[in-house]
Amino acid sequence: MIERENEITNAKEITGNSQQFDLTLRPKTLNEYVGQLDIKKNLEVGMKAAQKRGEPVEHIMLYGPPGLGKTTLANIVAREMGVNIKTTSGPAIEKQGDLASILSNLEENDILFIDEIHRIKTQIEEILYSAMEDYALDIVIGKGPATRSMRIDLPKFTLIGATTKAGSLSSPLRDRFGHIYKLDFYTDEEIQAILKRSAIILNVKINDDAVGEIARCSRKTPRIANRLLKRVRDFAEVGDIDVIDLELTKKSLHTIGVDVIGLDRTDRRILLTIIEKFNGGPVGINTIAAATAEETETIEDLYEPYLMQVGFLDRTSRGRIVTPNAYAHLKIEYIQKQDNLFH
Repeated sequence: MIERENEITNAKEITGNSQQFDLTLRPKTLNEYVGQLDIKKNLEVGMKAAQKRGEPVEHIMLYGPPGLGKTTLANIVAREMGVNIKTTSGPAIEKQGDLASILSNLEENDILFIDEIHRIKTQIEEILYSAMEDYALDIVIGKGPATRSMRIDLPKFTLIGATTKAGSLSSPLRDRFGHIYKLDFYTDEEIQAILKRSAIILNVKINDDAVGEIARCSRKTPRIANRLLKRVRDFAEVGDIDVIDLELTKKSLHTIGVDVIGLDRTDRRILLTIIEKFNGGPVGINTIAAATAEETETIEDLYEPYLMQVGFLDRTSRGRIVTPNAYAHLKIEYIQKQDNLFH
């Protein structure tokens, strides 16, 4: 109870800094972390075994859609192991020297967390092979006849890689991870538990039915659930409302363009574009991106997974197709085609 009170106090003290404030919502231990039960159990065993041997945890790969807690898990592993964590991302490592500098500055048993690891360049990835297996850097110095190789020993460390596209990783890199875990979407009950914890930290009073409504609109993703909670909180503060109820929640979510199952304006624009411009599909992802003025990767990573999960979009060899369920949700008459792929 005292620890929770301190957590709330700290959250209040840093409300002026939104980035730090967001971090206070992250669970700090495996016990606080809601969901992903199998991953938690395996990580706990791996960490306890490593601690008994006096070694760093084997390298960990976390993959799955954005917002499911990959970064949070990486920080929890560091905290549970009592070591430092250095954070970077694949696109940020532009040269071999950048990675060499990061690795050589690690201390014994430290954790290096690389987000979007699938975007690391091939020549940089090759440096990771010896670093992960032998805890050494093989650096080539000079050019032409004067070229020579030099090996630099590194402290033992744990690499935690996170990606939304596990299939984009090369086999040599993927095979060097001892733990590979896929994070799944959360259940409504798990999202509600996360929202209730966040409400306590944010010092927000909210009814259970309002929590349930936000959970249903969260796309089964903790990051989105917390973002929606904070937006509803904004409406409550502006309206001088002490307790967030279902009516306020529905009005707030409607105002920001989120419907009853969590579709936002971009989701609906993607579906409507396919329906109105391409007769419901099939249509290629690049064509959809051009027609909606969205990046192809943004559609594939942020929007398509949920639209497919709720059964509104189907991916076929001929392209994307809007399903009859999406027509019904958008209240548009569905006319079955002769060659319809759902027949």
